[in-house]
Amino acid sequence: MSFARTLLAQPRTARRKTVMTGAAVLLGATGLAVGVSPAMAAPSAAPTSAGASAQDAAKQMIGDDAQFQCFSNIVSHESGWNPSATNASSGAYGLVQALPGSKMASAGSDWQSNPKTQIKWGMDYMNERYGSPCGAWSFWQANNYY
Repeated sequence: MSFARTLLAQPRTARRKTVMTGAAVLLGATGLAVGVSPAMAAPSAAPTSAGASAQDAAKQMIGDDAQFQCFSNIVSHESGWNPSATNASSGAYGLVQALPGSKMASAGSDWQSNPKTQIKWGMDYMNERYGSPCGAWSFWQANNYY
C-alpha cells in the first residue's frame, strides 16, 4: 500500500502525527530546518553533560518547580541547554540567548563559560521584564521569542 493510502486509512489524529513524524524524519535526514537557526533548533532528547549539569544548577538556583519548568521550556527552545550556543545570524549567546551575549557580564565575568552565571542573568532578566520565568514563557508561547 502506498504511503498516501496508508495515511488516508488512518484516523485524523493519527494522520497528523504520521505526517509530522514523516516531515521531521525528512528534515532531519537532510539536515534542514525551516525557519530555525542552529541555536534555536529543538534540543536532542538527552542533553549533553554540560546541558544536564546546567539543568541541575538551574533547578537548584530557581527552587520552585513550576518556575523551573517555565525557565527550562525557554532554554530548551532557545539553546537546547547548550551554554555555548551561538545564533549564527543574530549573535545571541548562551543558554538564554542573550543579545548581545556580553550583557551577561553584569552577572559575572565568566559569562561565556559558566552556565550558573548565564542562569543568574537569565533569571534576573525574566523577573525584571516579565515578572517571572512563567511570565516569560507565556510571552514566548505567544511570540516565539522573549
